[in-house]
Amino acid sequence: MIYFDNAATSWPKPDAVPEAMARFLRECGANPGRSGHALSIQAGRVVYEARERVARLLGLDDPLSVAFTKNATEALNVALLGLLAPGDHVITSVMEHNSVLRPLRHLEERGVGVTRLPCPEGALDPAAVARAITPGTRLVVLGHASNVTGALAPIGEVGELARARGILFCVDAAQSAGCLPIDMGAMNIDLVAFTGHKALYGPQGTGGLCLGERARGKLRPLLRGGTGSASDSDTQPDFLPDALEAGTLNAVGIAGLAAGLAFVEERTVEAIRRHELALTERLLEGLRSIPGARILGPGAAARRVAVVSFNLEGQSCSEVATALEERAGIYCRAGLHCAPLAHRQLGTFPEGAVRFSLGAFNTASQIDAALEVVRELSVSAKGA
Repeated sequence: MIYFDNAATSWPKPDAVPEAMARFLRECGANPGRSGHALSIQAGRVVYEARERVARLLGLDDPLSVAFTKNATEALNVALLGLLAPGDHVITSVMEHNSVLRPLRHLEERGVGVTRLPCPEGALDPAAVARAITPGTRLVVLGHASNVTGALAPIGEVGELARARGILFCVDAAQSAGCLPIDMGAMNIDLVAFTGHKALYGPQGTGGLCLGERARGKLRPLLRGGTGSASDSDTQPDFLPDALEAGTLNAVGIAGLAAGLAFVEERTVEAIRRHELALTERLLEGLRSIPGARILGPGAAARRVAVVSFNLEGQSCSEVATALEERAGIYCRAGLHCAPLAHRQLGTFPEGAVRFSLGAFNTASQIDAALEVVRELSVSAKGA
């Protein structure tokens, strides 16, 4: 089996991840922050360690400004629904995932102005962001890396622009946290939504929202309920992370996430990036040599994460994906990848594309094996 679906969820996980989750359930398992006994305190330490690791990874100055959610989608909903109100204006791009597009459509129907910037060839021009700013612009929200093409957004330039104009900047780091360097302070990012189960190598059901100094205290909670703090009041606490963390946390998942973060920290983001960059270059070079293969997104590996989508002339993407699995046990994803506007921009709607997404555990030999099958599929299509 060759697993090329890491943009959906990374697999396999480092051995330390399931081990940490099992250890939490066996040795601790209590509700963090809800009681004063030793097991609850121990669970709280596990959760706080994960906050510290997230803060270090993303250049956040305060671990208590990491609010855990069940995934990046929930984190983005917390940010967008908690910040924007009727009359506000938000800028985004057509390359976004539905986790951004759908909450913004919901808000647009309730009086929030939304500008969706086009991205010719999948690339966003920072100057287009500047032109789209109005007196009512409250937020810019962009994905750091496209889950369709892997293309990198100009996060640094947009962050600098937003900061200069006094506008908050939210980054969807679902495809970048763990495999690309992110420094919220240096990049002028106010909010980062991340997921734990992709390039952080944690389990599904984990993620979070990181709030920089300018964003703190500005979000209405998406959920309200028990936090273990300020229990004498029937209103939601106004301090972080409790303001955004109603209900019992997925502590066992967060224990696994902490182990995944430790794996990334020990290997280093830079080393993971070098490994994935080499694989991506090998894949792009091989696909370019195959007749009838159309690669989506930038030609240079350095301008994308390890996500490469393509189509073969004369064959549907679903046919290609099925053949890849049946012939060689290659697991990938075909379709629209929850990003319909991106595929409209790229001219691949409504069919979509085949997506290979790589991770830290993939190898050059796997790339070569997959390219051989794609080449065979291309030849057989020509013969038919």
